[in-house]
Amino acid sequence: FFFKCVLQPTECFLSQSEEKQESTVKAKRRKKKKISDVLQKSAPKPGVPADLQNLLTQHFGENRSVIEIEELKLSDSCFLPANDLSHSFSSYLKEICPKWAKLRRNHKEKKSVVMLVLCSSALRSLELIKSMTAFKGDCKVLKLFAKHIKIKEQMNMLEKGVFHIGVGTPGRVKALVEQDGLCLNSTKYMILDWNWRDQKLRRMMDIPEV
Repeated sequence: FFFKCVLQPTECFLSQSEEKQESTVKAKRRKKKKISDVLQKSAPKPGVPADLQNLLTQHFGENRSVIEIEELKLSDSCFLPANDLSHSFSSYLKEICPKWAKLRRNHKEKKSVVMLVLCSSALRSLELIKSMTAFKGDCKVLKLFAKHIKIKEQMNMLEKGVFHIGVGTPGRVKALVEQDGLCLNSTKYMILDWNWRDQKLRRMMDIPEV
């Protein structure tokens, strides 16, 4: 929807000092560039292994040796094709996990999930859970974010039941792993919600805390 706003011209008188002050303020405002201005210009494109490798190197580069950085690198064989942005979430998962039915059937371990989906917010997690309906079938999905859900509740659910998919935020997943609430030994797939942007046009990987 486009709305046209027409303003009536008004007469305004400023003294010379006020004019200078106003122009200085305007100049300062012009100089300050928001992150959303920069990100708006970067069009979404499928992620490639190098994107993640570069982020890991940048993040750990300051406090790890060259040898340690090399050990962190994942081989290209660890990566499945990225969504080429023509797929729905369900159809993309069906393409990269053709043997999902068998994996789901064989998964019996508690405190673990076969597939872990990481995204930037609780609302985005709920959106992705809804959009994977055609793929997940009757398997159990666990919400792994902090909004309205205490970490103890999630730990209890993981301990008592068998869940196939976990969808949540990096902060809560990290906390669950550190507190031994979530074990990643049975995790076969980790999906990064790479291109989605929040209201400030930030991708998950643009958020410093992540």
